[in-house]
Amino acid sequence: MAQVSIIVNANTYNVSCADGEEQHIKELAQVLDDKVSELVGAIGQAGEARLLAMAGLLMAEELNEAKKQPEPAPEQAQTSSINEQYLIQRLESLAVHIESIAERIEDA
Repeated sequence: MAQVSIIVNANTYNVSCADGEEQHIKELAQVLDDKVSELVGAIGQAGEARLLAMAGLLMAEELNEAKKQPEPAPEQAQTSSINEQYLIQRLESLAVHIESIAERIEDA
């Protein structure tokens, strides 16, 4: 199990990930940081746990909307299904990390 440092809202967090997934986790963290930055720009600093929860909800909504898109042509369906499953797994993993971070922040 590897460790990677990510930065969200100017705060550094150390998270665990599978060996070889470090760069991917950093890329996902950048997406999360961008979403949190959007929120900060819109509502200001609302507390780290609340910002992470709101960003997670916005990202979940984006995924939900993407799922509602029309099904791809049959030749694309296999690839699309694999990509969707991968994205769902990655988002679930990220959600677990967000919850863990939020709990640690609230306990601090």
